[in-house]
Amino acid sequence: MEVGIVARKGSERAASLAATLRDVVVDAGEAVWLDRETASALDAGDDARAVDAFGDCDLVVAVGGDGTFLFVARNAGDTPIVGVNLGEVGFLNAVPPANAATALRAEIRAFRNDGLDVREAPRLAASAGDWTSTPAANEVVVQGERRGPGGGIDYEVRVDGSRYAGSHADGVLVATPTGSTAYNLSERGPLVHPAVEGLVVNEMVADEGMPPLVVDADATVTVAVADDAGATVVSDGRDTATLDGPVEVTIERTAPPIRIAGPPSDFFEALGKLS
Repeated sequence: MEVGIVARKGSERAASLAATLRDVVVDAGEAVWLDRETASALDAGDDARAVDAFGDCDLVVAVGGDGTFLFVARNAGDTPIVGVNLGEVGFLNAVPPANAATALRAEIRAFRNDGLDVREAPRLAASAGDWTSTPAANEVVVQGERRGPGGGIDYEVRVDGSRYAGSHADGVLVATPTGSTAYNLSERGPLVHPAVEGLVVNEMVADEGMPPLVVDADATVTVAVADDAGATVVSDGRDTATLDGPVEVTIERTAPPIRIAGPPSDFFEALGKLS
């Protein structure tokens, strides 16, 4: 078995816990992979690997907050991920630090015996013509070059070909259940339980918008922007593309999903930490 470990960059606490988990894997007789940042923090530079190679691992442990988990998810393909929570909320990282070693030993035993118990969370991708976005775990936003007065986009939103809304807004956000607690929530969108197979369509500060809508997880959402100025498409708040207008951006579920191993998080307990 090959187990990757990724610790939150710049966190001594995360690095210390990563060292403990490395010892757990070695003591179990399995192989450890460390991403370059974690290897550097542990003075194990000779063992460093590129994080995008972790798709070849059997399991990856993300030590940090949800941001660390999503960083791993962006790079590790469909490898199952166990999240150890050093953050404040922990929707994705379900394992508390005190239980991390025990949880990892349990995952190693499961792999050896009946296989890992893995849950899936969807990802989204946007496309327009021959361009496709980086897959997003949380949300895809179609917006103008800037927000606020004088900015935004004139748009029309369709769901599976049927018109849902059209107006002027700062942008249109399409979120997964995972992302419903992120940017979508700050834009007054609904919370969606992770067991619900749906997507959120949320107009951002629309002049004449419709209420946020939850659609089927396999729905195809299109955002048409007629203006020659085009649109900016943002995946998970970090990967940005500027598209010339007029343009129609299609947003839909993409493979592979995020695969989550280890004990499940308590969604309602995590929600309580938001207040």
